[in-house]
Amino acid sequence: MHDISDLERRGIPGVFVASDTFVDAAETQARALGHGTARVFVEHPIQDRTDDEMTAIADRAVDALLGALTGPAQ
Repeated sequence: MHDISDLERRGIPGVFVASDTFVDAAETQARALGHGTARVFVEHPIQDRTDDEMTAIADRAVDALLGALTGPAQ
């Protein structure tokens, strides 16, 4: 979150991506940083996924990622 927040402050668009078990932690961190960094959450767990499973997760997330990058600033 710190890296994406820093990029955004410098005018470089970014999106924070994490698995959905970290929603509450990400919201807390964003408030602490005072920044509305775009966030996209994917299904948990990520660890030990096969390449095919990771590709499927990415395919399901791509529209949200593109929307977060190209949509209105938060």
